[in-house]
Amino acid sequence: MHELIMWLVNTIGDLGYLGIFLLMAMESSIIPVPSELVMPPAGYLAQQGKMHIWIAIFWGTIGSLVGAYANYFAAHYLGRPLLLRYGKYVWITEEKFAKVEKYFQDHGEISTFIGRLLPVVRHLISLPAGLAGMNHFKFSFYTLAGAGIWVTILTYIGYFIGANQELIVKYSHQTLIVVVLVSIVIIYFYIRSHKRKRHIGTIMGE
Repeated sequence: MHELIMWLVNTIGDLGYLGIFLLMAMESSIIPVPSELVMPPAGYLAQQGKMHIWIAIFWGTIGSLVGAYANYFAAHYLGRPLLLRYGKYVWITEEKFAKVEKYFQDHGEISTFIGRLLPVVRHLISLPAGLAGMNHFKFSFYTLAGAGIWVTILTYIGYFIGANQELIVKYSHQTLIVVVLVSIVIIYFYIRSHKRKRHIGTIMGE
């Protein structure tokens, strides 16, 4: 772990903001580069005066968006035709596919935002969004919002803690627990709000 973090610190130090951008683009796609090991070293370099913290956060967030779009376009232009043509052989019917599209039309915003905050999910949430052809403006906005929050948190962990890998891992895990709990609360109130709107719509319809 220590060697990996020092390698990332040196890599980011050598490549500068380009290194942050490339590593976060990889992290946001299907390439397993943990953001928890990319942005804290950038924060540490900012604390040392070798980077500007907000520029590091900016390029980390933009890298996340670019990586997310790599998955989005791969799913939309490659996965969609294949699923529509061969999905029936693995029990993915057009009806099920239509349900996925309808789900993202109704709940794509909250799914994309929350998905960017959660481990594993953040690597995959762009795939169903691409399959469903989610609106580009909404996809970009909610991806940037979720990724921006997570990148900012991790960068400031590195800024205040420094290069101590054990503390970085410790506080990253604790922060993740808090983020998951907050995400659950957001989802709860979103579901309540959605049900209330449906109920009001039903009454108005009557």
